[in-house]
Amino acid sequence: MHRHHLAVSALMRTVAGAVVMPRFRNLAAEEVLEKTPGELVTIADREAEERLTEGLAAIDGDAVIVGEEACAADPALIDHATDARAWIIDPIDGTANFAAGQPPFGIMIALVEDGVTQAGWLYDPVAQRMCHAVLGGGAFIDDAPVRARASGAARPLAAVSKVGQSEDAHAARAARFGGAFALVPLPRCAAENYPRLVLGQNDVAVLRRTLVWDHAPGVLFLTEAGGYVGRWDGSPYRIGDGGIGIVAAATPELGKRATELLFD
Repeated sequence: MHRHHLAVSALMRTVAGAVVMPRFRNLAAEEVLEKTPGELVTIADREAEERLTEGLAAIDGDAVIVGEEACAADPALIDHATDARAWIIDPIDGTANFAAGQPPFGIMIALVEDGVTQAGWLYDPVAQRMCHAVLGGGAFIDDAPVRARASGAARPLAAVSKVGQSEDAHAARAARFGGAFALVPLPRCAAENYPRLVLGQNDVAVLRRTLVWDHAPGVLFLTEAGGYVGRWDGSPYRIGDGGIGIVAAATPELGKRATELLFD
């Protein structure tokens, strides 16, 4: 367990109970806004980020705080994700699902030092499931150690995202994967995507767009559980490395197979 685990977990549960869940299926039309075309933000995202920012500053005030909604207001803030110490916040991951009154969605936090994620938390407020990982210390679900496992399906299950690319590029990629893998829907929520790969529900996820708050906590959770994460060219994922895409998989072997298929 990370030394801040109890405090961060308690903060996330408190914000989920006080801000997020009371507004689930209870949002007025004017409380849902389009940040950019197709990108939603709700009053709950903004209130949750404010509460999480206050709470994390109290837990470790030496770390800079990089929140998704703060970055929407001030894009230069993203450059601080690789500062000496940074809290990275995604106040509601899966906002489109949340705004539509549908799970999954989650709250995610990562603690990053010099660009390396030290600890990550992914909380599902509907299931009340806390996923947690510590660099070099393992992965946990509700404080029980967990190891990633493949689904065991005859054709491994792959979720291929189309976000951040053209319909044609996505269709071509999906067609390449459709032979070796059985294509399954992406949950449109990284806080759900990474646990599915650990829990034997999905085998592979292929993603083009990789914003730091969407992936820093889940990447650590999956890799600490023994799974695989790499860039599309097979290089390691590092925050702020400018690399393209992510291949995430339940096992290194599945990750290698998926990466080879990307550019066949």
